[in-house]
Amino acid sequence: MTDRFNTIAGWVLASGIVALGLSSVSSHVFRADSHEGPEVAGYPVEAADEGGGADQGPDLGTLLAAADPAAGEKIFAKCTSCHTIEQGGANGIGPNLYGTVGEPIGQGKAGYAFSSALSGHGGNWTYENLDAWLTSPKAFAPGTKMSFAGLGKPEDRANVIAYLKANGGGPDYPAPAAAPAEGDAAAAGEEAITADVEGSAVEPVEAADATGMQKPVPEQVGATTNP
Repeated sequence: MTDRFNTIAGWVLASGIVALGLSSVSSHVFRADSHEGPEVAGYPVEAADEGGGADQGPDLGTLLAAADPAAGEKIFAKCTSCHTIEQGGANGIGPNLYGTVGEPIGQGKAGYAFSSALSGHGGNWTYENLDAWLTSPKAFAPGTKMSFAGLGKPEDRANVIAYLKANGGGPDYPAPAAAPAEGDAAAAGEEAITADVEGSAVEPVEAADATGMQKPVPEQVGATTNP
């Protein structure tokens, strides 16, 4: 019994020694104890080239010139759970919005308690500020209590602004951006054509008479002819 125990113990001890030796060898071969990073970390991901100069669409003045207050009223329907817009309307979760265009930001409204994000913003509700606010209230005034995510379509924002102006007035719309004048475009085209002509090489042309026919070359005096 004692011999069998000694044999088993010997095998266990030998196995432990072999395992320890293999672990030491593998650590040297595969540098398991090294803290150096790999030469290439993972798979490199190339960012897509977003490019530049994308068309931003019509300017705010152009959008407001074509805005429809009736269409803005339909969009404003989703705001009526928090706001009233009629003159003398009560404040609710949000302030009454009659006469908003042109008034100071975060002020007045029959004592409505604006957040400091708006009451301390400064400035007036210009058309540009209203457009930015309707795009993303949280981006325009970080910390605002307004939970509305915003309107993504520029035309929708212009229509709502037109509806706000129809309920309380406001200053004139900003003028649409001027398109290039037709005469300026024509002049630019002529300049390009002139530049192309001036830059091209002119090949020599043989002399011609008034009829456009080439003149015959006269025979030389005293020239001899073959018999």
